[in-house]
Amino acid sequence: MYEILYQDIEKNKEYEEIIKKVMTQCFKVENLEKSKLCITIILTNPENIKKVNQKYREVDRATDVLSFPMFERDELDKKIKQKNFDYEDILGDIVISIDKVKEQAEEYGHSFERELSYMLVHGFYHLMGYDHVQEIDKIEMRKKEEEILSTLKVYQ
Repeated sequence: MYEILYQDIEKNKEYEEIIKKVMTQCFKVENLEKSKLCITIILTNPENIKKVNQKYREVDRATDVLSFPMFERDELDKKIKQKNFDYEDILGDIVISIDKVKEQAEEYGHSFERELSYMLVHGFYHLMGYDHVQEIDKIEMRKKEEEILSTLKVYQ
C-alpha cells in the first residue's frame, strides 16, 4: 500500500502512525485495498523539497507537498474499474516537507496531525488524478479531501 522513506530527517513513530491511519482510509474510501497499488511517501526537509521542486517543476522555492503520479486519471479509473493491476503497480510518490507541515500547522492554528493528514490526503488525490487548477476540479478534490479528514475526525 505504501512505503515511507526519510530523507535527511529522523525517523518518527508519530509520523508513521498518522501516515498509516490516513493512507488506510484513503485506500478504503477509493476501494483500493486489494489493488496492490503502492505509494512512496518521502518525508524530508525544506532544502531537499526545494531541490525536487526546482528539478521537476522548475520552481525555485521550498513547498509543503509534491506529488508525482504514475497514471493519468482516465487510465487509473480504467485500471480500477477492471481491477487490472500488475503486482504492486506504483501509484506514485508524495514528497512532504515536515518543517513546512509544522510551520503551516502553527500558521493556520491546526494540530500537526491535522496538517500532515491534509498533506497526505492532498497528495493522494493528486496521485489519483485530481487537480485544483480549474474551480470545478478544485471543488471536487476538496470534497474528497474533507470527506477523509472528517471520517478520521481530524479537524484541528
